[in-house]
Amino acid sequence: MSTQEATELESPEEQKLALDVSVTSPQACLREVVVTIPRGEVDRYMKKAFDELVPDAQIPGFRHGRAPRKLVEKQFKETIHERVKGSLVMDSLAKVTDGHGFSAIGEPQFDFDAVEIPDSGDFKFQFSIEVRPQFETPQWRGLNLSKPVESIADEDVDAAIDRLRMKNSTMEATDEAAVEGDRLLINAKFSHEGEFLSEFEEEFATLSGRVSFPDGACENFGEVMAGVMEGDVRTAKATISQGADVEALRGKEVDMEVTVVEVLHRNLPDMSAAFLEELGDFDSEAEFREFVLASLQRQARYREQQAVRKAVVDLLVDSSKFDLPVDLVRRQTQRELQRKILELRRSGFMDDQISGFVNAIRQNAQAETEVALREHFILEQIAEELSIEADASDYDSEIELIAQQSGEAPRKIRARLEKQGQMDALRNQIVEGKVIDAITAEAVVSERPLEKAKEQPSEAAMSHHIAPLKGAFIPEAMHDNESNPDATKSPSK
Repeated sequence: MSTQEATELESPEEQKLALDVSVTSPQACLREVVVTIPRGEVDRYMKKAFDELVPDAQIPGFRHGRAPRKLVEKQFKETIHERVKGSLVMDSLAKVTDGHGFSAIGEPQFDFDAVEIPDSGDFKFQFSIEVRPQFETPQWRGLNLSKPVESIADEDVDAAIDRLRMKNSTMEATDEAAVEGDRLLINAKFSHEGEFLSEFEEEFATLSGRVSFPDGACENFGEVMAGVMEGDVRTAKATISQGADVEALRGKEVDMEVTVVEVLHRNLPDMSAAFLEELGDFDSEAEFREFVLASLQRQARYREQQAVRKAVVDLLVDSSKFDLPVDLVRRQTQRELQRKILELRRSGFMDDQISGFVNAIRQNAQAETEVALREHFILEQIAEELSIEADASDYDSEIELIAQQSGEAPRKIRARLEKQGQMDALRNQIVEGKVIDAITAEAVVSERPLEKAKEQPSEAAMSHHIAPLKGAFIPEAMHDNESNPDATKSPSK
């Protein structure tokens, strides 16, 4: 029976539903609830249901609405029982979740079809529901925070433009030795202590310092594959991540045999008027540099905000301890991954950069998710105490930022988020950002220049798993309109 059908029968208005509720806590963040509805309440709901049905009942041999009540009750007993059952369950669930000292974070789990209203006696059913952990809100006013301030220089803009030219380069097969940045069409086999693990054929990988997989990485891929030519075979080591699906392989080194099918050399485009128009109808190179600078500044603000957020939540989490069940962490892992992707997209990161982040996040998915859940519960509790919520204009602003980075219409972005069920993740992102702003506003903040990290080896991200999957709960990290992790859209005005 659907929710709509269950609510077609309005609850009796003459008095509130009386019921008895028993709540137990078998584990953290889980409540087992037993609901008992007295027989008198069942009969009252039944009476109202038949009172509404009898005037409109159609039974052969009787005029419309003139059939004897006893005959109507017999004829429509099963239908009314189902409708009343739905009404009683829906009304009691609303009353239980609103008034019994816990905040639900999921839907009640029970088999509706297995619940039956008895012919006599009380109506009883039970369900389990995940709830927010209970803890005292940590002291968040007057924190001492250090905020890193990142500046963007001309050389940063130059490097970003070079990366963009690399993405928009054309590929040409070559018989020459591969150099960094070339594309390699490769076959690969993975094994551990002589035992075959997995393989793939004819997938592209950029020749870079490091190549990451959803469950591991080869740190010296660029060194091993330097100077390869078509037909060459090279061997390397890849390390399985601690969060890999196959527990026995976590942290282990595995053998990687790579066969080069083809080497494709990149031809970088000149900064011509035609190229600028292709990128986003820019009128001049100076205008394009301004666009790139603005994008880098957004990324810098994102990193600054993340540093402040980390400083805030580290202090809050350290002062607030509560348990999280493993099952909850596993189920929330994908949701946290979606939230992180949204954050990165609205902050100006390109899809190939996001792919690298996604693979890194996946490799420590459960540990990262547990930390994120603790942060979320604390920030959500503060949001409730401050009456902070996301309004329509907040959604519009966030979607507009994502649209600016992708070059798509905001309406299309919103439709996709709604279809993929990511609006809730967007809501959490908005609310948590507001809470961090509120905490920062009442904190003692000192600024410090951010020392730029030494340039890390370039990285290629691949979607193939090294270890064979066995019921993994995290899907492939592919993005919209992306056939491989290196394929990205050009920026748009």
